[in-house]
This record gives sequence, C-alpha cells and structure tokens, in this order.
Amino acid sequence: MRADRLLSILMLLQKNGRMSARALSDETAVSERTIYRDIDALCAAGVPIYSEPGVHGGYALVDSYRTTLTGLTEGEVRALFMLTIPAPLDDLGVSDTLRSAFLKLSAALPDVQRRDEIRVRQRFHLDATGWQQGGHSLPHLQTIYQAVWSDCKVEVTLRFPFATEVTRRIAPYGLVAKAGVWHLVCARHQGMRVYRVADLVDVRLLDETFVRPADFDLAAFWQAWCAERKAGFASYTAVLRIAPTLIPHLQHTFGRRIQQKARAASPDAAGWITLELTFASFFAAREKILAWGSAVVVVEPAALRMSVQDFAAQIVALYKRQAVQK
Repeated sequence: MRADRLLSILMLLQKNGRMSARALSDETAVSERTIYRDIDALCAAGVPIYSEPGVHGGYALVDSYRTTLTGLTEGEVRALFMLTIPAPLDDLGVSDTLRSAFLKLSAALPDVQRRDEIRVRQRFHLDATGWQQGGHSLPHLQTIYQAVWSDCKVEVTLRFPFATEVTRRIAPYGLVAKAGVWHLVCARHQGMRVYRVADLVDVRLLDETFVRPADFDLAAFWQAWCAERKAGFASYTAVLRIAPTLIPHLQHTFGRRIQQKARAASPDAAGWITLELTFASFFAAREKILAWGSAVVVVEPAALRMSVQDFAAQIVALYKRQAVQK
C-alpha cells in the first residue's frame, strides 16, 4: 500500500539521514521512478524534504521535522516502552510484527527520547505470565485466527468433561485472551457462545462466509458476558452433613467465616453437623463433595445427592473391573 510506503520513507530518512533514491528503492522494493513520485507526494503534503545533488547527495528531512514526525512527549515515551509483548500475541504469531513496529518507532525517536527508551528498558520489565502458566499447546489457534480475520465459518469439535465430544458449525466473531487463556466468541443459531480454545480438538475452515452485525462490539460483549458469569458464581446452595474431622478444613474452601457458622451448628451424638453451604455451581459442589469422600453426606437437593451417588458408584465399579483384569 502506498500509504505504508510513504511512512516507511519518512522513517528511513529520519533514521538514516540522507539517502539516495536508489537506497530508498532498495529498502521499499519499488523502482527509483516510484520513489521520485513518492517524494513529490510527500513534499506536496507539506513534509519538508530537500535534495542534494552529487555522488554523496540524496534526500533528507530538515532537522526540525524529527519531533513533528513522532510527537511523543518524554512521559509518553516512558510509558510506551514499559510495555512488553504479551504471551497471547506469541500464540497468534504476531509478536515479531509488533517487535518490528517497536523497532521502527524507536528509530523514529530523537536521540534524547531514544535515551529515555533505553533507560526504561534497563529499569522496568513487566512479566504477565503466571508461575504455572505456559507450555500449553493450541494447535488450532492459528486456524481460528484466520477464520476470525476473514469472517469465515468453521466446524469445530469440542471436548466436554468425561471424554464427550460434539461437533458444531459456528461463526467466529472474535478471540479474547483473559489471564493468558484464549476464548472464542462465536455465534450459533441459538445465540452467542464462548468456548475455550484449549477445549477445541478439531477446527475446519468452511467455504462459507458470514456477515458480522455492524453494531457488534467485542469488548462490550466480553464485559457483559464476564459480568453475567461472575453474577452466577456462588449461586448453588446445598445442605450437607459434615463429619467432625472435616470441620477444621472448611475454611480452606469457604474462608474463616465458616468456622463461626460451624460453631453455631448443633452437632449430633457422633459430632456431625448440618450446614447450608454455597458453591459456584452444581458441578463445583459435586466435585468438592466427591473430594471430601466419606466426611460429608448430601442432604439436599436431591439432584446433587443422586449425582454424587452415581459418580461414587462409577468409581467403585471402575476399580472393581481393574482388579478383575489384574
């Protein structure tokens, strides 16, 4: 694109000073005649470029134009170069492009501001990666990225708990990286959906495009989706009988306030107490109750009690089958 090339010429002249038409053509991969036309266009736009004849001549910017080109204050330079390239951009394969953009910006800075950049790099480093984060494989992220960018429908196979897989056709509206975890925002005929990219076991591009709603705002949708999800947390209540051996450990899950609630409960002859506890969801409640083993009994709701019994029976049956096989 010509606009990109004109900007490149400005950056090259600011970085290198005087440059010949041949050198500019080599750097921008166009003919010298095109460079002449580009220089004329820049001059017509008010960019102060002058030429010097001779063997060592060429084109150059007047010195006073350097600050006009970047227009960055000292504070802006300091804030800008505190940024590091986040890991999600590595996942998308665009970190090298961003790194190149930073280098071009650095080259366009006046000497004084470039020294500010170096001071910032020496004194600040932001590492947003968690200790347990990294090493994950997202083989289908690039395909989804391509589909999102080209408004192309895809067929995805999703993995659900207990090895269940389903295949669905979706219109990928956008990708969101939250805390280093990639999520796919997409549309199905039933409405909007959000899937974790790590849960996709297969992705296939389809020869079918879709039209995004003109008023769709990815950031606004994500904010609303997160708010709705957050509001749904801690919304599943269950009544449990709890063994005395488990009571001291409840604070690890429910905080210290649970101890006051436990002390207010009346224990039976064996020391068991009955408490009404709140979990993030039905599934979170079942997972935690199964982990507590024989130290807890579900009183209600009945659906949770039956589900825990069913899972416990499946576990017992599995170990019995494996014992027989040995």
